[in-house]
Amino acid sequence: MNDEQNPEVALQHLEKKIDALVSVCQTLHEENQQLKKQQADLIQQRSALMDKTEKAKTRVESMISRLKLMEI
Repeated sequence: MNDEQNPEVALQHLEKKIDALVSVCQTLHEENQQLKKQQADLIQQRSALMDKTEKAKTRVESMISRLKLMEI
């Protein structure tokens, strides 16, 4: 009887494969959580930058309006 025909050996091989799969799943889960956090941080940063951009746009438009009034 070779190793692959021995049920005990086959079971050990299967157990090792399952352990490896569980390890990969855990790693992927952790990576997924990190990516979700990173995405949330980037979305927050984008929102803050868009807000700053809008404020700067408003200030520039206000300055342009004041300059136009000075020309009159």
